[in-house]
Amino acid sequence: DVSFLARFESLDEAICRVDEKGTVTTIGYGETHIRVAYNRRFALARITVPRTLEGGFPQAKVNNRIDELVSAKLEELGIPPSEVCSDEVFIRRVTLDTLGRLPTPEETRAFLSDKSADKRSKLIDRLLASTEFADFAALKWGDLLRIKAEFPSNLWPNAVHAYYRWIRDSLAQNKPYDQFVRELLVSSGSNFRDPPANYYRAMEKRDPVAFAESTALVFMGVRLECARCHGHPNEPWTFDDDVAMGAFFSQVKFKSTKEWKEEIVYVDPRITYRHPVTRQTVVPRFLDGTTPDIPPNTDPRAVFADWLTSPENPYFAKNIVNRIWFWLFGRGIVHEPDDMHPTNPPSNAALLDYLAEELVKNDFDLKSIYRLILNSATYQQSSETVPGNEEDETYFSHYVPRRLAAEVLSDAIGDVTQRWDRFESRVPEPYSNWPLGYRATRMFDGSVNTPFLEMFGRPPRDTSYECDRDNNPSMRQAIYLVASSTMESKVAGSPRIQAWIRDKLPDEKIVDELFLLAFSRLPSEQEKATALEYLKQNGTSGSARTQAVQDLMWAALNSKEFLFQH
Repeated sequence: DVSFLARFESLDEAICRVDEKGTVTTIGYGETHIRVAYNRRFALARITVPRTLEGGFPQAKVNNRIDELVSAKLEELGIPPSEVCSDEVFIRRVTLDTLGRLPTPEETRAFLSDKSADKRSKLIDRLLASTEFADFAALKWGDLLRIKAEFPSNLWPNAVHAYYRWIRDSLAQNKPYDQFVRELLVSSGSNFRDPPANYYRAMEKRDPVAFAESTALVFMGVRLECARCHGHPNEPWTFDDDVAMGAFFSQVKFKSTKEWKEEIVYVDPRITYRHPVTRQTVVPRFLDGTTPDIPPNTDPRAVFADWLTSPENPYFAKNIVNRIWFWLFGRGIVHEPDDMHPTNPPSNAALLDYLAEELVKNDFDLKSIYRLILNSATYQQSSETVPGNEEDETYFSHYVPRRLAAEVLSDAIGDVTQRWDRFESRVPEPYSNWPLGYRATRMFDGSVNTPFLEMFGRPPRDTSYECDRDNNPSMRQAIYLVASSTMESKVAGSPRIQAWIRDKLPDEKIVDELFLLAFSRLPSEQEKATALEYLKQNGTSGSARTQAVQDLMWAALNSKEFLFQH
């Protein structure tokens, strides 16, 4: 018995605690795990503390298999689900999540007036077929693949543009995900003429271990780089595993051409890869411990790509469906989404397995997963809690509000005011100034920035970690929105307000339009009465009326309902 030598740890001390002897004490309701580690071996013990619901578990709305699996977990834990959200909330939420922008008043009116029972699924199909969906998805992949034209990335503006267009076009074509990843991994050629080759150039370190670590992080959700510095007692991988996976990429080399900043990525089969510490020859090995036979004159990267994209790979499909879930809910089934390892179990293993199986069944069609999730009652739940699920942020009993991402919020403010930020490139060629009104969600170069995007947490694209994007609100952001000269000038100089005043739009129409623009809904009777009274008391004509309308717009832009996805 080595229990006295083992280390015990609760993964959530709000639910239970464990002492050095392994005695567990429950604290709250929910599910967590006790992690036990000894001599680089570890095990998990699941601890479930269900809540007893008076009157039994409520009947949850079920649209598809996702809802059955989520409901089963909620019933096991005694967590009641929230109701389905309103049509007004739904069109705003799903448009922001798929296109990265607010729905227009015309789109909102058309959706709300549609009386068909399947209007939500029809809207989802239209959004997924939109070219804007590819634009917004390309933004996320730009973060993961570190697309920027400055240090520590090794790209150049021409290469950045070519790389982005290839990614965006692949998404627009709905290229099968396994094919998309394979084309990246086995890429060779010019950084200007063979865009996927920039996968290897967009890394700060140009060594096989760095290539392996980046590949594991992006396409497996595994933080293999932790093994570079230390052997983590709770993770199965060592630095030797890191190096052995790096051997698949050891023949990747770079050479310049006579063209300015052009570089060729190629494979040199003559290279013998040696361990950076022991200097012994390293044989390529997968993370599952198996060593493949690599025939002569075969690119080792192709062998690795075959293993990675195989339907049987335990990480590949699960990683991307978990990322998509994270992008839509703000939290992964495994969280963080790029920290998948045996001692960080999913909150709903059956759900994760099902989504991965569906991806494989649909030939790695990513849109099929978006469509499945967006049509679920789980995604369409209200953000308003019910007694018993107020503290749940793990099991998807209700939609958890989150602040709009920096680029989305920047565009949303521009869409309401019709005043957008101007982008300027830190790298002077080939682009230095961008047209006024260029959307932040379509900005493909991470080196092109604005003070607003930096303040509101746009990731620097130095790494591929999802946590590099910071959507947490701060006091500095609040002060900027309330009192900055930039926000003041956007509202005071709003072409939209100028048009309303010039066209002598009635106060009621102004209030309706503002609510549709900012909140994707019409005002309640009380809200309309309050707004109309303010306009009546503070400005009936001339500059006073203009100022009163500006005040209403400023109030809308500073409201939680506008700033948050809910």
